Amino acid sequence: MAADKYALNPSLIKEPPRSFFSKIKFLGPGFILSASIVGSGELIATTILGAKAGFIAFWVIIVSCLIKVAIQLEFGRTAITSGATPMQSFAALPGKGKWAVWVVFLLTLLKVIQVGGMLGGSALVLFQLFPAVPVFVWVVLLGIIVAILIFRNYYKVIEQSSIFMVALFTVFTLVSLIAVAYTPYSVSAGEVMSGLQFRLPPEYIIYAIGAFGITGVASDEIIAYNYWCIEKGYAAYTGPYENTDGWKRRANGWISVMRLDAIVAMIIYTIVTAAFYILGAAILSDNKNIPDGNELVRLLANIYTFTLGEGVRVIYLVGAFFVLFSSVFATLAYWTRLFSDIFGQFKWINFSEERSRKKIVGILAWVFPVTWILAYFFVELPTIMILSGGFVGSVLLLLVAYAAVWFRYKKNYFLSKSLMGDIFLWVSVLSIGFLGVYGVITITDSFLS
Repeated sequence: MAADKYALNPSLIKEPPRSFFSKIKFLGPGFILSASIVGSGELIATTILGAKAGFIAFWVIIVSCLIKVAIQLEFGRTAITSGATPMQSFAALPGKGKWAVWVVFLLTLLKVIQVGGMLGGSALVLFQLFPAVPVFVWVVLLGIIVAILIFRNYYKVIEQSSIFMVALFTVFTLVSLIAVAYTPYSVSAGEVMSGLQFRLPPEYIIYAIGAFGITGVASDEIIAYNYWCIEKGYAAYTGPYENTDGWKRRANGWISVMRLDAIVAMIIYTIVTAAFYILGAAILSDNKNIPDGNELVRLLANIYTFTLGEGVRVIYLVGAFFVLFSSVFATLAYWTRLFSDIFGQFKWINFSEERSRKKIVGILAWVFPVTWILAYFFVELPTIMILSGGFVGSVLLLLVAYAAVWFRYKKNYFLSKSLMGDIFLWVSVLSIGFLGVYGVITITDSFLS
């Protein structure tokens, strides 16, 4: 039986690898993160931004993917140095009671409908590939498949499945982008470079802010990264905190591995997100009637059919399926751990006891897909779905940014920090803070109007 990585058992302590190639063997959490990040937001919303703004806003996408990593690194550092789960760390934030845990709990519940839409989107793509099978059958089948993959609670299965899906959607996306070069929609290097000049006409600002909130690591992914760092073993290998040079050396060594993991993930999701943006700017920039949601996937697939034939359309749809389904898969893996962690903070279960934790994870692995399936079948309120998801993201971004600052200067005070790290963190925090406040105001205005 594998050792429980949530328990900081001194017998699990391991010296960190030093060379680049030896560190590669210990990567993994970032692949799960990439599977979660590259989803409906990147496939649909980023493509729409490219279609509306052309190449001029390309730099917004790149900056968005790069700048939020500082927050992610702070959560990863906290996982390694303390071994504490996100909700254990949030419960320690200043204030009365476990207010931060309650905020995460209540707001995440609002995303049930949104994830149901993601599951339905995956089913609709499969329906385009295999129209003989009704959409409702695909929705139920995908719900069963994702539950089976997660309910046994094996980190290795989650990591390997994520690597497989990330590899597939990266290849398919790049093939789609290369295919455009052989169509009337081909893109020149000059057009791409024109989008890196840090200029933006006022009429595109609202779209740019929306894209900044969607692309790169969002609040959910940042919180989830903590769990994956723990289950990979970074915290267990570091061992319980000791005020010794040996412990600090191990901690800094495993933080270095985590940093490489985060950078590799950033490279992957930045490339894929940039590819979606370029596809939108190249193919749809002259289209005056740009559909929303899953209709956009169908439109892009049809354009490929018209230009390069049915084969490329199939390639695009296969890639689109893995993009959408990988987000559902990673979300279920994260939610089962998040809600188990929350239940532990509320004293509903004993989260520190491995058997109790695995039991509730297994139950939730079936409960959530059932709720997502029901949400897809019975809730037909797309505006509410979008607004609730946006509100959750905006508020959680503010909480996550605040927590990251507290972690760095209060919880991880005993580790050496660089000036550049401080600058990078504050640029990220201020950007996310602005986005969060703007998002809450905008969404509130939308509800009131």
